[in-house]
Amino acid sequence: MTSRRTFLTGAIAALAGAPAAALAAPVAAAVPGHATPRWGMLIDLRKCIGCQACTVACAQENALPEGQHRTHVPVYELDTPSGPSQAVLPRLCNHCDDPPCMPVCPVDATFKTAAGAVVVDADQCVGCGYCVQACPYEARFINHETGTADKCTFCVQRTEAGLLPACVETCVGNARVFGDLDDPTSALRVLMAAHETKQLRPEFGTNPRVHYIGLDDSLQSAVRTGGGARQLRQSAPARSHQEV
Repeated sequence: MTSRRTFLTGAIAALAGAPAAALAAPVAAAVPGHATPRWGMLIDLRKCIGCQACTVACAQENALPEGQHRTHVPVYELDTPSGPSQAVLPRLCNHCDDPPCMPVCPVDATFKTAAGAVVVDADQCVGCGYCVQACPYEARFINHETGTADKCTFCVQRTEAGLLPACVETCVGNARVFGDLDDPTSALRVLMAAHETKQLRPEFGTNPRVHYIGLDDSLQSAVRTGGGARQLRQSAPARSHQEV
């Protein structure tokens, strides 16, 4: 049986044959004095245009089956004081500090890397789906091809090699920022210090590592109720929350 260490090492080794263009975006090194970084992501909803470039890049990077996604950008119908509106909201695994998906796994296939990314050992997973049901963010699924649990990993095969996640590198509007939450000089922390940020569904108490700029109460409410969420299908980019 493949060990967790072998699982991660193999993921990194798989990147060795990637084209040079894929190696163009380095991730900042860990903070001096810290053995490892504490990865997190910030998504600026003011900049997201709903183009789905992140969805496509993730699917290609991680060889996902058609129709299944580790990240996507649904549209939510909103009820606002000024009337009906729409907003896009990039969704992915929140890589929670207290992930409810971990304790329900009967074979310990879900675990956290040293940098805090929540990942699945596909060789250990039995595909029972308990973690899929336990995730309050609906960020997990059973891969149609492998029969095992699947989810965003912060592109561990890239970040362990010093690269940015595919969705961050590809984002047209630079809406996604990835970095070390322990590094006050990182772009991630600088933006978090300069803007009000919120986490999705904080009432779950999972302490997500994905933060948002522009996540207002109307959008939070739409997420809680389903809000008529639909996947973007139009050919033209959707407008951001502030433009709708």
